[in-house]
Amino acid sequence: MKKEISFDFNNFMSFNVGKDHGVVPRELKAMLPEARRAHEHLCRVLADKASRVNLGLEWAMLPFQNKVVLREVEAFAGEIAAKYENVIFLGIGGSYLGLKAAQDALRPPYYNEFSGIRKGRPRIYFEGNNLDPDTLSVLLSGLNPKKTFVVVISKSGETTETKAGFAVVENWMRKNCGKNYGRQIAAITDPSGGSLRAKVNIAAAKDPLSFRNFPLLHGVGGRYSEFNMGLLHLALIGVPLKQLLDGAADMYTRCSVPEPSENPAYMYALLQTVLYRGKGKRISILLPFSESLRATADWYCQLLAESTGKKYARKVVVQEGKPEQWLRDTSRVVNAGRTPVAARGTNDLHSIQQNNIEGENDKTVTFIRLEKFASDLRVSGTGDFLSGKTYSELIHLAQEATEWALVKEQRPNCTITLPRADAYSWGALLFFFEMATAFEGELLNINAFDQPGVEGYKGYMYYKLKKPGISESISREIEKAPLKKQREFIL
Repeated sequence: MKKEISFDFNNFMSFNVGKDHGVVPRELKAMLPEARRAHEHLCRVLADKASRVNLGLEWAMLPFQNKVVLREVEAFAGEIAAKYENVIFLGIGGSYLGLKAAQDALRPPYYNEFSGIRKGRPRIYFEGNNLDPDTLSVLLSGLNPKKTFVVVISKSGETTETKAGFAVVENWMRKNCGKNYGRQIAAITDPSGGSLRAKVNIAAAKDPLSFRNFPLLHGVGGRYSEFNMGLLHLALIGVPLKQLLDGAADMYTRCSVPEPSENPAYMYALLQTVLYRGKGKRISILLPFSESLRATADWYCQLLAESTGKKYARKVVVQEGKPEQWLRDTSRVVNAGRTPVAARGTNDLHSIQQNNIEGENDKTVTFIRLEKFASDLRVSGTGDFLSGKTYSELIHLAQEATEWALVKEQRPNCTITLPRADAYSWGALLFFFEMATAFEGELLNINAFDQPGVEGYKGYMYYKLKKPGISESISREIEKAPLKKQREFIL
């Protein structure tokens, strides 16, 4: 039997950090009726496929994907790996952060640098996640296009960063690889609509080996989609997909229990909500004591920020025979959501930790602790207190010392322990955070599966770029409220 992830919340409780900054047991007990209602509502939605897809909760079913699909992905990944030295992934948001988190967590450090640790797998590069021209320019100037495969990930094909990056990369391929350059491109996109899907269909009609593709499933938002859009990348770097999804599936089972005392995701969300609403803990720091999990902390920042950072409360609309709907209740401005911050130990104990200890007491800290690292080193020849100590001993002690220092100053913190950073445990960790975030959305009564705030900058850019189809309401809003820049306030 595989060892499970554990969640230690002793340092969230009042007996360790005081009643002004920690959770008093009666406060937790008072939240239980609300927690039960949240659980019952989630269960109703998850039990109805039409509502799951309509609301964006289909991600909860991803651990149970058809094994035939997994074999197809692994076969295609093997084909790419056998033929190409490099693979460029183009995507932004979850389509970048999920992939980067997976690569850092599940493959050795310096993966691209040493062929021995890649074991015949291609180098992986991530682009299409920014509009800085330098990174893509340098990458394309250093790669051989004939030995490079490209994967573009976009639901609509219209996200500016990925669309621009793909246009540049496709032109580079077309110029250097001849008329069949499309055979070196794959797309992960909406199965039925959008400009990228249209491009895929046109290319495939001319040549079935061009622009081969996999679907971004309906009802799966980008930040919740690692077990969908990330599968090809995972298979390319040699991660066993079944082990990953087994970890997520087992966590699904643990997170299906209605009682928070037996459900780690519910308990995590419940405690964070009590501390946020009742104790002013507005900032959430995720601090893995592992370099390999730093990008997982970045992934979690997007998950929490986009899911719970909402201006309006949610209005639930239930009509018999129709999928459930969640509307923005514009009469109830809540401006909800904790602010996530990614860090890592021990590096950031020499920077952000000063503020954690002596700054405003408005934070919670979540440690991620690895019980066993893939390798270890022993300190020798110093002749002092470090002699004979292993790196794993030192990093575990540093995490324990950080706990102690926070508790001494009544700073709430908790620890998630992974047996090791393997596919099973990492799959379980991601599903834990996804379910905890969904439950937190329920407790806050907001929609944790949309992101209307992200659309603001997009609308402004599209307006300035004169993109066809911009709504009149967006145009009027921008024209009525232009940016104001006065020279006297620029130094």
